[in-house]
Amino acid sequence: MLGIAIPELRPMNEPLIHRLVMASLIVFILTAAIPFVPGAEIGFALLLMFGGQASPIVYAGMVGALLLSFTVASFVPLPVLSRFASLLRLKRTASFLNDLASTPLQDRANVVSGKLDSRFGNLMVKNRYIVLALLLNLPGNSVLGGGGGLAFMAGISGLYRFWAYLISVLIAVAPFPLIFLVLGQ
Repeated sequence: MLGIAIPELRPMNEPLIHRLVMASLIVFILTAAIPFVPGAEIGFALLLMFGGQASPIVYAGMVGALLLSFTVASFVPLPVLSRFASLLRLKRTASFLNDLASTPLQDRANVVSGKLDSRFGNLMVKNRYIVLALLLNLPGNSVLGGGGGLAFMAGISGLYRFWAYLISVLIAVAPFPLIFLVLGQ
């Protein structure tokens, strides 16, 4: 059984090892995309175990997980989420989600900044891509659902455009894999 789980590194086992690595990457992406799963910590553990050679895989996995969570969330209907919040007796959350659902995408930033302290809220909404990148790297972001939860909220909100979100995620995820890549050489 151990030979199947961890095969010896031989030229004839290379296709099997390649499949194991790809399967592991897919599992990593799927699990890290789930809110409240510590995807960044799993990626960091992989970097500590395998060093700089795992950096591109960990980087691709984290970016893929954040994109998956964002994309799935963008297809979740807000009224359904509002009803779920109502079932959980989260009345203010349900009301906020109803407000967002009835607001066109281009006006949602005003709704969100109106719910926050005016000056600070406006600053955060105007710089939302930078705020998201900072939150993704902030220790303790697990309170907000970790990277998967933040990506999910970004997708649901409708405040983030895909390409700008992708660029901010590419930048936000880069520091640790890049450090390990440079120091691992």
